[in-house]
Amino acid sequence: MNPMEELRAARPAHLDERQVDEQTRAVELARAMARPREPRRGRSRVARPVWGFGLAGAVAAAAAVAIVVSGNTAVPDPGVRHAVATQQTPTEQTPTEQTPTEQTPTEQAPTVRLSARDVLLAAAEKAGRQVEGRGDFWHSVTISRNVYVAEDGYRVVDRSSSEQWTPADPKGEQWWRTRSLGVQPMTDADRRAWEAAGKPSEIVVRMPAKDRKNKPGRLTLPTTPRPERFDSSKLVDGHVFWLGRNVTMKDLRGLPDEPEALKKWLMASYAGHGTESTSEEMTGDAWLFKVAMGLIMDMPVTPEVRGAAFRMLADLDEVEVTAGVTDAEGRQGTAVSVRETYPQGGVSDNRLIFDETTGRPLANEHVVVRPGGYQAGLEPGTVWNSNAVIEAGWTDTLPR
Repeated sequence: MNPMEELRAARPAHLDERQVDEQTRAVELARAMARPREPRRGRSRVARPVWGFGLAGAVAAAAAVAIVVSGNTAVPDPGVRHAVATQQTPTEQTPTEQTPTEQTPTEQAPTVRLSARDVLLAAAEKAGRQVEGRGDFWHSVTISRNVYVAEDGYRVVDRSSSEQWTPADPKGEQWWRTRSLGVQPMTDADRRAWEAAGKPSEIVVRMPAKDRKNKPGRLTLPTTPRPERFDSSKLVDGHVFWLGRNVTMKDLRGLPDEPEALKKWLMASYAGHGTESTSEEMTGDAWLFKVAMGLIMDMPVTPEVRGAAFRMLADLDEVEVTAGVTDAEGRQGTAVSVRETYPQGGVSDNRLIFDETTGRPLANEHVVVRPGGYQAGLEPGTVWNSNAVIEAGWTDTLPR
């Protein structure tokens, strides 16, 4: 396929029959260059999980064009909010950090500013094109990470894995396998502090009160992995997931595949408060984003419904998009986020990271904006909670 044919193949359908400006051409060229190439002869192919996660030529995209994305309205200063969500290595520099001698026409790629709507609509089309498999069980694998501050002041990361088999049969049995992967100091500096504290095998962390009526508590975390748990249970009234309310497999398979209809279906369960507590105030956009997160991440909906969910998010006023984000598993993608304020104190960005070239979800993360509550003692920019989807799809194979 020659470069022009790649460019046409990469062009989102929602841009068809419109006048193409130079910025759009630059973006499309970047996407075409970022598509996976055929492997060279003599090289072995690596098997991918069901979702087929990967970087998908992120380096090629970065070389072709530098993309700055923003909300649906005006483009904000890239050094303000986007600095919270974008992860960079110490050797990387943002355009505002470069010296005048480095900003020469021969060294700088063109910067194209895209709205959150444009990025999400492109992702919606890619997500809607995915081929859906078949099977008796919906199978998913996730890796979770939570950051805590120990009583001695150092930070630790608690990791766990979860695997689940959800039956298509409403009278079927649901299986799950969970395992704690242990607690480790977050950084080298935290490790030195842990060693100075005597290398405790159990680390005590403080937990904030859920609301004003409760008292703060304590949580003891072992540094060694705990035994694996493997269990099953019959479905209760056919309920398999929570989507603003308990839903059955039939509910999920019958969701509207048009964004407005899908939003109406979901918002019928919104009551003005958060998803965890009635005392937690939450805007409709933030609530809808949080509920739609699970739908996009790893629920057994059709590709068309997943695409409709992306289009639904494209119409939210509060949504922000950030390119070049790396999840906890080291995979690079694009993040779409909304800001959340918690009754215990603290503010976070709740973000979904996805592969923009395929529309496939990678992870759901919470990034500290203002420490407080569960994030007390953590610096702004810290990813204090992460759930990375490793695999999700239909299977006929039961766990053993």
